[in-house]
Amino acid sequence: MRTRTLATVSALALLGAGLTAVGSPPAAASEAASPAVVVGQLTGADATTDTAARWAVAGTDLGIMWDDGAGGVLTALGDTFGEWGGPGGGGGDWRSNVLLRSTDTDLSDGMTFDSAVEDRPGHAAEIIPSLKQPGVEHTTIPTAGIEVDGVQYLAYMSVRQWGPPGQWDTNFSRIAYSHDGGRTWNHTDGPTWDNPGAETSAGDHPFQMVAFERKGHWVYMFGTPNGRLGAAHVARVPADRILDEDAYQYWTDRGWDRREGADRRAAEIVPAAVSELSVRYDTHSHRWLMTYLDGDLDLVLRTAPAPQGPWGERQVLASFADYPGLYGGYMHPWSPDGELYIALSQWDPYNVFLVKVSIDRHGRVVAPNLVADPSFERQPSGATSDPWVCSGSCGTDSNHTWAYAGSHNGWVRFDSGWQSLHQTVAVEPGTRYRFSGWVHTSPNNDNGFIGVRTPDGQVLAEASFRAVGEWTRFDVEVDSGDRTSLQVFAGIWTDNGDMWMRLDDVSLVAVGR
Repeated sequence: MRTRTLATVSALALLGAGLTAVGSPPAAASEAASPAVVVGQLTGADATTDTAARWAVAGTDLGIMWDDGAGGVLTALGDTFGEWGGPGGGGGDWRSNVLLRSTDTDLSDGMTFDSAVEDRPGHAAEIIPSLKQPGVEHTTIPTAGIEVDGVQYLAYMSVRQWGPPGQWDTNFSRIAYSHDGGRTWNHTDGPTWDNPGAETSAGDHPFQMVAFERKGHWVYMFGTPNGRLGAAHVARVPADRILDEDAYQYWTDRGWDRREGADRRAAEIVPAAVSELSVRYDTHSHRWLMTYLDGDLDLVLRTAPAPQGPWGERQVLASFADYPGLYGGYMHPWSPDGELYIALSQWDPYNVFLVKVSIDRHGRVVAPNLVADPSFERQPSGATSDPWVCSGSCGTDSNHTWAYAGSHNGWVRFDSGWQSLHQTVAVEPGTRYRFSGWVHTSPNNDNGFIGVRTPDGQVLAEASFRAVGEWTRFDVEVDSGDRTSLQVFAGIWTDNGDMWMRLDDVSLVAVGR
């Protein structure tokens, strides 16, 4: 199928060019639906904050976020390039990692960044150095962060070498720490979990990529081996002893164990394949939430009553079919009750996007995106096909430089008459819905509309737009009344010369009754 082809091409490009990024996608993917909604782009030139212009962060990934205890959220990014042309990781001005800070409390319109740790004005610094020597230490990738009593702790993995898609070898994982809000880091003296056998690809230590969460007196550390093929495990440490490796206790078949070698005896709490963990205790549902990339290349959510589990069934949040090359999936610590804002990476266009899902008080996903193929990534060719319908001259682009997220977007173009894309969506009667879509147009556009109508064409709610010089999100709300289906649409009247509109990352979600 097409998504497997995309994954294989990206992986071969990565291996052939010797590029450096966690996001080397495996060669199989599911076609599950995606409840998540794209809120905005976090990094790159088209992001809510232009990180390329501000700090030379043009291409990057991950987006590991934690509350810094001083009114901000720190965001650690992985391999970062100031000169990036894509697709995938690579380019000039390479740093193994960078750190940005945000004080944005309203995530509904995207997330802004205020500052970065810089090595010179306008240039984000590499905060954890790496040797950049393949086969020795290729790069150092952050995996988790937490603040305790004014000290910032950052877990990272020393990547020895990248392997086949979804596989890489680490030398060790280690916790770096900072006493000045993340401006400078001690990256050599913290607790270290070696991964013997990495030089022969035999290393399988279960805490090479980790996630942190604090509850009460304990900081919990969830871990997986290097690569994307292992299971999840958990350890805990008193919050005031994070730097004392001997104080860590590991959940084993015998309970919490701190004896020598207990880290290697840690029990599986979630079976393989688990990678790029993010874990959060959710006060809304009073459950532990875990997001990760699974073996089907979906970003999934599991919940549990305790850190060691039992962890419930997987719930798909975002599918590889809608977000080709997706990975990461790190929860924002300031997500409001009933909502999860998540930093999601995409290999092409090698940047991070903020997506959102809603959950109920049992930790179950609710109010999913009802639009099928919302990002046009499932379109098999350049011609418009089901579930999208074209009125006039329409199609699908397949170029990441034109799309908002991913590599595809819908388009309309002509020099006279109404050109539009639409889709009919099943809905519940008596429910209020929010329709959102990202739009970009030619400079001469002067008469565009995006909204919701009945299947027979009666407009119920719409927003108008003229020239939209950069990707912009438009939102409208509508009540379904007694209807069981609604039609979402976007289009332009092309009566001002050759005109075009691009459409991407569309959503229709229930917001109340």
